[in-house]
Amino acid sequence: MRIDIITVLPEMLEGFINTSILGRAQRKGLVEIHVHNLRDYTTDKHRRVDDYPFGGFAGMVMQCQPIDACISALKAEREYDEVIFTTPDGERFSQPMANELSLKENLILLCGHYKGIDFRIREHLITKEVSIGDYVLTGGEIAAAAMADAIVRLVPGVLSDEQSALSDSFQDNLLAAPVYTRPADYKGWRVPDVLLSGHEARIKEWELQQSMERTRRLRPDLLQQG
Repeated sequence: MRIDIITVLPEMLEGFINTSILGRAQRKGLVEIHVHNLRDYTTDKHRRVDDYPFGGFAGMVMQCQPIDACISALKAEREYDEVIFTTPDGERFSQPMANELSLKENLILLCGHYKGIDFRIREHLITKEVSIGDYVLTGGEIAAAAMADAIVRLVPGVLSDEQSALSDSFQDNLLAAPVYTRPADYKGWRVPDVLLSGHEARIKEWELQQSMERTRRLRPDLLQQG
């Protein structure tokens, strides 16, 4: 898999993508992540990539030219399954979407900034618009980082225990059950006896019950989706 991230603030992403799971996935040769500075593609001598919006609205808007130039340069080298724009008014990012995107070969993530991008880019070049929540961030770098992390960890071979990803919250519209580790008794706070029993069937039943209870209490909307 290859992920290309287009941004005006590459320094926000470089540390993140080269550490932890993302860094390990790249070192293992399972994933390539490339960060592109949008300012390298502008024709403006001052490296500006934004301008005032038509209509007298407040704020600044990212221009067509540098975005088009960057995406066109990338597309000249390979085909992309999706060109994704991170935006608060996009489709809500979810575990099923992460699962779907993890099966793709090549993705572009375009990080929004200012008041957004010229809408013509959204009309002609973007194939998918994605939001990580109903709130506004200063820029799309945080959203792109979160999406890349959620997607890459699902690529086969990235996690040392691939079964771990299958038991994550939201994989089956349920929150994950509580987890515990040693010691079994800490300050009188005991691990549930069933987890110490070694009885696999009873443990699985407990896990499902706990997942259902936590989902009903914390995220009942997930049960409605199921």
